[in-house]
Amino acid sequence: MPGTNLTREEARQRATLLTVDSYEIDLDLTGAQEGGTYRSVTTVRFDVAEGGGESFIDLVAPTVHEVTLNGDALDAAEVFQDSRIALPGLLPGRNILRVVADCAYTNTGEGLHRFVDPVDDQAYLYTQFEVPDARRVFASFEQPDLKATFQFTVKAPEGWTVISNSPTPEPEDNVWEFEPTPRISSYVTALIVGPYHSVHSVYEKDGQSVPLGIYCRPSLAEHLDADAIFEVTRQGFDWFQEKFDYAYPFKKYDQLFVPEFNAGAMENAGAVTIRDQYVFRSKVTDAAYEVRAATILHELAHMWFGDLVTMEWWNDLWLNESFATYAEAACQAAAPGSKWPHSWTTFANQMKTWAYRQDQLPSTHPIMADISDLDDVLVNFDGITYAKGASVLKQLVAYVGEEAFFKGVQAYFKRHAFGNTRLSDLLGALEETSGRDLKTWSKAWLETAGINVLRPEIETDADGVITSFAIRQEAPALPAGAKGEPTLRPHRIAIGAYDLDGAGKLVRGDRVELDVDGELTAVPQLVGKARPAVLLLNDDDLSYAKVRLDEQSLAVVTEHLGDFTESLPRALCWASAWDMTRDGELATRDYLALVLSGIGKESDIGVVQSLHRQVKLAIDQYAAPTAREALLTRWTEATLAHLRAAEAGSDHQLAWARAFAATARTPEQLDLLDALLDGTQTIEGLAVDTELRWAFVQRLAAVGRFGGSEIAAEYERDKTAAGERHAATARAARPTEAAKAEAWESVVESDKLPNAVQEAVIAGFVQTDQRELLAAYTERYFEALKDVWASRSHEMAQQIAVGLYPAVQVSQDTLDRTDAWLASAEPNAALRRLVSESRSGIERALRAQAADAAAE
Repeated sequence: MPGTNLTREEARQRATLLTVDSYEIDLDLTGAQEGGTYRSVTTVRFDVAEGGGESFIDLVAPTVHEVTLNGDALDAAEVFQDSRIALPGLLPGRNILRVVADCAYTNTGEGLHRFVDPVDDQAYLYTQFEVPDARRVFASFEQPDLKATFQFTVKAPEGWTVISNSPTPEPEDNVWEFEPTPRISSYVTALIVGPYHSVHSVYEKDGQSVPLGIYCRPSLAEHLDADAIFEVTRQGFDWFQEKFDYAYPFKKYDQLFVPEFNAGAMENAGAVTIRDQYVFRSKVTDAAYEVRAATILHELAHMWFGDLVTMEWWNDLWLNESFATYAEAACQAAAPGSKWPHSWTTFANQMKTWAYRQDQLPSTHPIMADISDLDDVLVNFDGITYAKGASVLKQLVAYVGEEAFFKGVQAYFKRHAFGNTRLSDLLGALEETSGRDLKTWSKAWLETAGINVLRPEIETDADGVITSFAIRQEAPALPAGAKGEPTLRPHRIAIGAYDLDGAGKLVRGDRVELDVDGELTAVPQLVGKARPAVLLLNDDDLSYAKVRLDEQSLAVVTEHLGDFTESLPRALCWASAWDMTRDGELATRDYLALVLSGIGKESDIGVVQSLHRQVKLAIDQYAAPTAREALLTRWTEATLAHLRAAEAGSDHQLAWARAFAATARTPEQLDLLDALLDGTQTIEGLAVDTELRWAFVQRLAAVGRFGGSEIAAEYERDKTAAGERHAATARAARPTEAAKAEAWESVVESDKLPNAVQEAVIAGFVQTDQRELLAAYTERYFEALKDVWASRSHEMAQQIAVGLYPAVQVSQDTLDRTDAWLASAEPNAALRRLVSESRSGIERALRAQAADAAAE
């Protein structure tokens, strides 16, 4: 809508003029079971720096009934336009504004989301306000640096519970009156309302007592493993409070597993919302528990970094997210009693891979992005903001030392508690504690885009003794369309020297840590030593760079990748091989051969599951089309062989079952899926439970084995919200023109689907082995896209823009059609970015396919 896109300059001007003291927000949610709208009454007290000024407050609402400023009624129809209420004639000093409006429940995961559970037909509500959506629930100065206290009063239906940032009070006549919060930003306020199930505990240590709560819908209560969640939470409290030297800053800590959540979780102060897929209904691998724990710790870290101390403007969003991402991994790796001390392997395997991919897109940008308005930030929750930023923070810790890093963080929290900061505030504190000048480091790492490549240059004599060792740093050209120049950076890295022991295992015998700077860095520490079997740059994954192996190391790793005794060097080598495949330096068939030779020895289940996804993507997108079917056949046969050979009941067995289900293709393989579903065949130890059943059903639907009646029968077995999503995916996956038309209409031509169901339909619609059937939708996508973007909320429009882009149509024609649309449609910057990113996937796939064909 016009006017909704707050600019940085507008926010700066408003912050110069206003100091906000408090909000009192009164909501009547008694009609939530039926939906529609609800009454919202907001009273804001704020000070104005100079008289005669004017400003505005933000509100997205169907109707505004009253606007009263300092006791004077304003004409609501006149001052409320689009998403802003004009505030003319502000007085110097204290002003009081009262706004009475009808606000709307949503089904998009933005604002106050309303969901009806098909199990009990009860409505469940929760808020999601980041970035600019508190204004959908109450009138607010919607920018992070106008902090205030927030006091909520909520009238709810009989028997419901209301949870907010402050401790939950005893209701009177179904009215819940919360005490004011500390000074926080509007985007971390929260309300969660409904007949939620809860489990409670307390974190107690050294006289500190923090009430803990875990909430979910009653239909998920039997699956809620609250003890495990509390255990991770307590470990986080212990570790963060010690490292930050600042007590948890709020009065209680609730974690609420809510339905149809767009993100993984949200760091609302003292009331964290988490997607309820983390309440596992069926058996999952340990990797899923590790990811959930990382999410829990990520949001807990935000209570300090983000909620206690908040960025001034969204260009420092990266610092909030990068810090929490770094902190989650560091805590898992070091906290006493942690079940995942190998978390840096997971970080290298998942976060770094995400970052490297994002940093090679045309939309790559400096970590400290230039965020000029809300449209910019809404598409900036990306691999640079989270993963590259966290990788660079890990590099910064290595650069200044861990002790100095955390001492600087401690000073930062004490100095800026309940305030707003810029990056310079943190760097200044770190300079004080470390004695290092970080201005040059910051400019090279945070203010430039792109990725470096590190290559070893090694010479040996006839006896295999190293006579020369240097590291060459490259700064490849940025992708076409990206802003900035290639930059060489200072890196603090380790070099690992690995040899095969008597049991055929690769064991590290030596390690050198050094600073790499400039184009060529000599490594005299290794000269004169016997050449080991493998020399691994960036061992321990301290820095952020693409790494290549020398010819001898590559030959050994190709044969023995699975033989590293430690998981992290394996993950680094797997990541390097995957990057080479994406870059067309390693043919897809050779990548498949490498995976098949080493995956059986890979103990880290998270790495195994990543390899499953990457192999499937490589074959579908990067293999020469003439070789694709043969490679798929080879891969599918391997997945079945590993499934049958895996230890009964193990995580690996479950992972291989899912990999097999994703690609089963021959009549015999599909017969097996069918037989596993109906129980006429079994595999020892494999529990074909609810979620695995749906994986089988969706594959059988995608190949035409199952139709509407079989899908409906499966939904009758699982008549839950998750079952509804799975059924929607299966229906959209069917390989018929009618099924595709129905799915397309429900997503593109109608706006009735809730966010989670729309996402499920898109997932089913796009099937890589249905390219011909989907070809007709390329043109329809471009015809509809601009209208979709203009008429839907950001989350819903982004799902469609990214999810329905014709990514499976890897051809020059798709590139040409995309370019023609970009030239003629003149999309805004956010939509242009999303489409350009998708386009770059086609471009990369074409290059990789050409390289793969040349290797035949």
